[in-house]
Amino acid sequence: MSIIVEHLSHVYGDDTTLAVKALDDINLTIPDGQFVGIIGHTGSGKSTLMQHLNGLLKGSSGHILFDGQDIYAKDYQLKDLRRQVGLVFQYPEHQLFEIDVFSDVCFGPKNLGLSKEEIEERATNALKAVGMPKEYYNQSPFDLSGGQKRRVAIAGVLAMNPKVLILDEPTAGLDPQGRQEILDLIKSLQTESKMTILLVSHSMEDVADYVDRIIVMNHGRIAFDGAPKEVFAHYKELEEMGLACPQVTYVMHDLKEKGFDVDVNATTVEEAKNSILRALRRES
Repeated sequence: MSIIVEHLSHVYGDDTTLAVKALDDINLTIPDGQFVGIIGHTGSGKSTLMQHLNGLLKGSSGHILFDGQDIYAKDYQLKDLRRQVGLVFQYPEHQLFEIDVFSDVCFGPKNLGLSKEEIEERATNALKAVGMPKEYYNQSPFDLSGGQKRRVAIAGVLAMNPKVLILDEPTAGLDPQGRQEILDLIKSLQTESKMTILLVSHSMEDVADYVDRIIVMNHGRIAFDGAPKEVFAHYKELEEMGLACPQVTYVMHDLKEKGFDVDVNATTVEEAKNSILRALRRES
């Protein structure tokens, strides 16, 4: 279920004096099973781009192909796209509304016209996937913690059995422990299911240890696109865009400037540790 974006542009308020070009000639390919981080400051176009991939917005120009089909074709059924490309909005817990957790997760599959048995099976599997214990199933979602609400909201999308999962700032508003739990959960889902996942964030720190690829958005265009090591090598340019690289990047560059023979392309704490130990052994 690859996604191909060809020369996609989007203008808010087109044909008005207040027109704003949110996307400017975007071209990218997202293959099956990839975990992609979409990074950018507020207003960079990252969330607008994701809403196009789910068909919530239509480009002013360009094309999007999902599994080889142009989603802008006259006979294309957008409802089929939305079943396969699940979108979890920022603060998704604001979308919770049912009387209990289990009913909330059942809502999406119920609208697909499935049997009661299949609806409940999907909801059960989705709640298991996000690590919600059974004792919470009959509780009101509004009585849960912020992180638990986030899990239930994600489960509601997973119950639709999407092929692609888009998460827009999934850790927004959570404390450090809650952020790590949600990111670990998302990585686990991607590893176990081989699902294509697009994780939208303004924080390099949040995605550095998790994604296979980072796409950096700036003023509606793709500024950088590559593996984390390749993108973080442009840390000075990223700073100019208002984006901070992971602390590991700065530490390794500082050590290099002080004469230590370390790998400045290390992106995780483990890689940095091993590189520093090797450098110290060479010094001794």
